[in-house]
Amino acid sequence: MDMLRHSEWADTKLTLHLVSQIMGKLKLALAPQQPQWAHVTLPLTVRGFSTGPLFSGETLFEVEVDVFASVITVRIETDTTVIPLEIGTSIHTYYEAILDPLRAAGVTVAINPKSQEMRDTWWLDRDETPLAYDAVAAQKGVRLFQYAAREQAVFLAPLRCRKVMPALFWGTFDVSSLIVYNAHEPFLKELVIEQAAFDEPMIEFGFWLGDASVDVPTFFVLPYPFQYTELPSERLQPASAYFDASLSECFLSLEHAADGDVQSFFRTSFDLLSGQLGWEGCDHYFLPLQMPAQPKQEPTDESP
Repeated sequence: MDMLRHSEWADTKLTLHLVSQIMGKLKLALAPQQPQWAHVTLPLTVRGFSTGPLFSGETLFEVEVDVFASVITVRIETDTTVIPLEIGTSIHTYYEAILDPLRAAGVTVAINPKSQEMRDTWWLDRDETPLAYDAVAAQKGVRLFQYAAREQAVFLAPLRCRKVMPALFWGTFDVSSLIVYNAHEPFLKELVIEQAAFDEPMIEFGFWLGDASVDVPTFFVLPYPFQYTELPSERLQPASAYFDASLSECFLSLEHAADGDVQSFFRTSFDLLSGQLGWEGCDHYFLPLQMPAQPKQEPTDESP
């Protein structure tokens, strides 16, 4: 998988992050609610990411970012609006371009225009700052998200447990998935996002594209309740993986991940953290499925 450091596309990543906030806020307003905010995540597509189908009354619509055509597409049943992703466009312009066809179709949805979970505050409905867009970098970034989602799905899909499959979490702009343990574990601080996200024991498997302080994309595994205590990193595989007690997370840098390493990292992190959390019955999760094996997918000469 091609490496793409944060510093190589930070401005374009910001643009996609801000657009994803508009899309996520549409889901927040309209999608039926699920535990752990699973209803607001954005599914990855072949060409980018999407809201998926959303109902507003009897009207069905979808918003999709297509980084290979460099457009945002708003589909409202038989009508389609195409919005170019291009250098110099402000988030206010994107906001109005997405919301205008929805309003014209009778979709009335109120969203909070203040950015969420971002380091800097942006007002999506009024900020006129010209934004960057590098199509090649955007495509590489989406490819990384798709790769991470596939690795997470390979690990989680066969497990016999309650789970949230991988998708784009637009607040933090990472691709994550969850294994949830059936018990009540309320988050004690009065924080709206955290109280809904963290009210049952869980282990999150994620992939983050980095920031100004961590330039390299990284896989992470996070337990809840959080474990701010030293745990034996030597139990993790590969050898470059480690547990950071100050953050309550296991980490594996993409820079140090060879073939097969991500699956080993997920399994050893799960074993370490589920044991630390005292989860019972986890052997059942890994019982083989009674299905004929699928043909193994091997790269071809035509593969990128």
